[in-house]
Amino acid sequence: MARFIVRRAAEAHYLDVGALAPGAVGMTRWRGVGEDDGAAHTDFGITRLAAGGSTATHVHSFEESFYVLEGEVVIVTPEGTVRLVAGDYGVIPIGVPHAWRSTGVDAAWADLFTPPARARHGSDTYRVEELPEREPTPVDTRDPRTRSFGNITAAHMDPAGQSQQLLAVSASMRTALLVYSGITLKMMVDSDLGATLGTSFMVRYAPDGKAGPHDHPLEEAYLITEGEVRAHFDGEEFLLTAGDIAWAAVGCVHSFEATGAEVQWLETQSPQMPPRHAYRFVRDWQYLEERLEEEM
Repeated sequence: MARFIVRRAAEAHYLDVGALAPGAVGMTRWRGVGEDDGAAHTDFGITRLAAGGSTATHVHSFEESFYVLEGEVVIVTPEGTVRLVAGDYGVIPIGVPHAWRSTGVDAAWADLFTPPARARHGSDTYRVEELPEREPTPVDTRDPRTRSFGNITAAHMDPAGQSQQLLAVSASMRTALLVYSGITLKMMVDSDLGATLGTSFMVRYAPDGKAGPHDHPLEEAYLITEGEVRAHFDGEEFLLTAGDIAWAAVGCVHSFEATGAEVQWLETQSPQMPPRHAYRFVRDWQYLEERLEEEM
């Protein structure tokens, strides 16, 4: 099976979701990577819901997280009915009933299913009793009643915009913006939001941003949202541009380098990152090799 996948936006093929969403009307999905590609933890793609579309209420035996790319859509859960717009994200834990409803406009969102949905097991999805319809409410990051959802904007990726006055919630490590070697990273879906199996975050590279060759004890998926980036997977070079999807398996050595302009992408990890040894940088182990040669 493949150790990495690169799928181009121009080749996106949206199919009826079938068993993934019982009773679905107007819903299609482009699966960028899944079990058929050799992924053990990642089913990542983009789902579209046409104006007037909907699904029946259902549950999954996998964790589902999402990030709204365009338009707006309503999600119905036992906790409430939430209107999602571009920039909103959230997590649906395993076994939580939910349904999708159109607001009258087209919508698209990136989603991660972990572990992957298995076609041979009915896509690990089960139709359940319908939930009561309520008036949709917007995502409010300060309201604990919408604790499974969040929102990210361009301001959240700006190191100068992290003062308490500009943050919707109290400043803490939860709101921290990680900045290093021309790279800015903002967590979105994680254990704090209620996820247990996967994470997602936004990554932005400055024009000189670079991450050297490394691998992980987990799988990663990437959706380029702005600009372009030069990526290497196991020694093969690719120029990824907006709309492209890529995936790196456990042990796939990969690196990224901006091409002279800012670039941004949505990144997922599954399973969640371990507390130690999540990165194995080639540079660091080459240093040890050189030292050992000097000592011999």
